[in-house]
Amino acid sequence: MLDIVILAAGKGTRMKSGLPKVLHPVAGRPLLQHVIDTARRLDSDAINVVIGHGADRVEAHCAAPDVHFVLQAEQLGTGHAVQQAVGHLRDNAVVLVLYGDVPLIREETLRSLIAKVGADAMALLTVELDDPSGYGRIVRDSNGAVTAIVEQKEATPEQLSISEINTGVMAMRGVDLKRWLPQLSSENAQREYYLTDVIALAQGEGKVVNTEQPADELEVLGVNNHQQQAQLERFYQRDLAATLMAEGLTLLDPDRFDCRGSLSVGEDVTIDINCVFEGRVTLGNNVSIGPNCCLKNVVIGDNVVIKPNSLLEEARVADNCEIGPFARVRPGTELSDGAKVGNFVEIKKALIGPGSKVNHLSYVGDAQVGSGVNIGAGTITCNYDGVNKFKTEIGDDAFIGSNTALVAPVKVGKGATVGAGSTVTKAVADDQLTIARGKQRNIEGWQRPTKNK
Repeated sequence: MLDIVILAAGKGTRMKSGLPKVLHPVAGRPLLQHVIDTARRLDSDAINVVIGHGADRVEAHCAAPDVHFVLQAEQLGTGHAVQQAVGHLRDNAVVLVLYGDVPLIREETLRSLIAKVGADAMALLTVELDDPSGYGRIVRDSNGAVTAIVEQKEATPEQLSISEINTGVMAMRGVDLKRWLPQLSSENAQREYYLTDVIALAQGEGKVVNTEQPADELEVLGVNNHQQQAQLERFYQRDLAATLMAEGLTLLDPDRFDCRGSLSVGEDVTIDINCVFEGRVTLGNNVSIGPNCCLKNVVIGDNVVIKPNSLLEEARVADNCEIGPFARVRPGTELSDGAKVGNFVEIKKALIGPGSKVNHLSYVGDAQVGSGVNIGAGTITCNYDGVNKFKTEIGDDAFIGSNTALVAPVKVGKGATVGAGSTVTKAVADDQLTIARGKQRNIEGWQRPTKNK
């Protein structure tokens, strides 16, 4: 059995923000949410999150049926924080203590740590740092056994030379933790109850303190300021990029790739620089995405080309489509096989039929467009009267001339043609030609205005 305690009560003063530190994002998710998601993969029976500063906001952002929030009204140290959750911990469970501002710790690392807990042993996650300044040092005896963790402010010059530091992540039996917590003291420079003092208590009972180390030191680094936040963001993105490339994805520059959600790719997918993926994005086979594109919660079919500087959100794109450059595909849009959305085109809540083209400088919203339709430049569907939205329907093989305004609700029939510059307010029957524009007048002898002297 496994019980997890995540410490997330701190204010994060160095972030210089009104947002609680654990809600600042890495890869589009709050720091705390990363830790909760990893905890879930450990098959824990209980996830307890200790909150304090901005408690209501933290709980609102990360609430879930399997997460129990515990309030630490006063921040009196890590030992005091765990004490708040002790009533929810079972004697016969292994208790794993994590930190809400250490977002990138890996499941594999934690499983290895948990495996080192026994009736006569607890486990501690440590790491070697070139510059251990500010961290508690791991003190070992001549046999290499851990004897204590000494915080920076209490360390002797000899202890300050130690490069192995405490990450704060530890695991032990619930029965042992409950016995040790009441023995913690605040007689130290910070006047706080250090959870790390349980190491000495374990030693005093003759228990072994086993240690585990992560594969990468960035895995256990916390976020205390925006520089560290950016550092972990890049680490996350590089790590994900390497994983995706190992699965066959072509990234023209892995250092200029950002995924803030989940990205699933087929074979022979190429992504150019500065592309951002948010939410759930699925790319089919043989997809090409140009530079500076943003895709959010979209499903892209096979053989699709998305040209530079295009934005797609909450949309579905079928096979063989072409989008952009500078296209905006808004929520509720569906592009059918072979559809084309060109430069400076905006599509919203519209179905664009197979082989239909909206090539440039147009807005199509709240519309159903049939197959083989050509929509000329400057065309708009006037779908909003200031209060309500209305639908435009365009039949198969219709031709909409440039600079046309389709005032919804309106229908254009199959094979119909709308002359350029028309404002269409009434239904157009199948195969009809409609021209709805003012009569042209040519005035001879026209005198241009001149400037007044």
